[in-house]
Amino acid sequence: MEQLGLIADIGGTNARFALTPIRTIAPGEALKLTEADLIAPTALNGAEYANIADAIEAYLAGPAADYPRPEHSVMAIACPTDQDQITMTNHTWSFKVSELKATLGFKTLTFINDYNALANAIPQLDDDGLIKIGRGEPVVGMPIAVTGPGTGLGLAALAFNDNEPVTLETEGGHAHFAPTDETEIGILQYLLTKHDRVSNERLISGMGLENIYRALSSMAGEEKALSAPEISKAALDGSDELCGAALARFCAILGSYAGDVALTLGAKGGVFITGGIVPRFIEYFKSSEFRARFEDKARLAGFVQLIPTYVVVSQQPGLLGSAAVLNHRLNH
Repeated sequence: MEQLGLIADIGGTNARFALTPIRTIAPGEALKLTEADLIAPTALNGAEYANIADAIEAYLAGPAADYPRPEHSVMAIACPTDQDQITMTNHTWSFKVSELKATLGFKTLTFINDYNALANAIPQLDDDGLIKIGRGEPVVGMPIAVTGPGTGLGLAALAFNDNEPVTLETEGGHAHFAPTDETEIGILQYLLTKHDRVSNERLISGMGLENIYRALSSMAGEEKALSAPEISKAALDGSDELCGAALARFCAILGSYAGDVALTLGAKGGVFITGGIVPRFIEYFKSSEFRARFEDKARLAGFVQLIPTYVVVSQQPGLLGSAAVLNHRLNH
């Protein structure tokens, strides 16, 4: 039996685990994994476990019990991972990686940011895991960027060399929001009454859609508040004109931001939109202003017009990316 490693994608609610085959990658050969290669993928409710070690042992003793205990692991987690001490932002788990490694008896244990995993999943995805939006074709070997609205707005990139992808973890979602017309200037002015600084994440996320709706309602004369699912539903069924305007503006602003990402990172390999929000209204998104605003870069329009954009609809990109990182680390 081929050697297996433990991978994870740990968020504020669910901790997803799986086993992955560890393969030998020949010089000049590209790693290729699919979600079908993931063994015993399982989501555990993190709230049911006092600490991360208990959750890991529950997975290994349960869904993974029929397989040899792994010795190597890469785990993606939704918080900073550059220190030995890891404290989750939206969870009670706090631990030292060195102590956890010793407790588990692993030879290697690496934690990576969740967007690091998402970026490394992209080269492993096939056409079923991606939906192309607009024109453009990827240039092989050129950087790719991965970003998208969810609870927040993450951003990572992959650059390529002769051995393995080089991952760029960033906090680009927290860069300043740049309005493009009078309506967006009004939204910015409204948000500046609530926050000292307005980042892209304040508009391009679940809370961002809510912020846009509140701002537009305030600009219309009566500030109102709805949840992101309520806004999306009313926009899609056409029952509320203001919700429709908010969702349309959300897609447009995401397009402008994604175009800025493409310019900043030279992402001629493509810009990939992840997160749980956009796939819920993919047909609407296709016909939105997203791609037009992505390309609307004045003197640099010719640069971004050639860059493709995709929505990631893969079911387990975090686990797949963690599997890719583990394989690359053990081969180099």
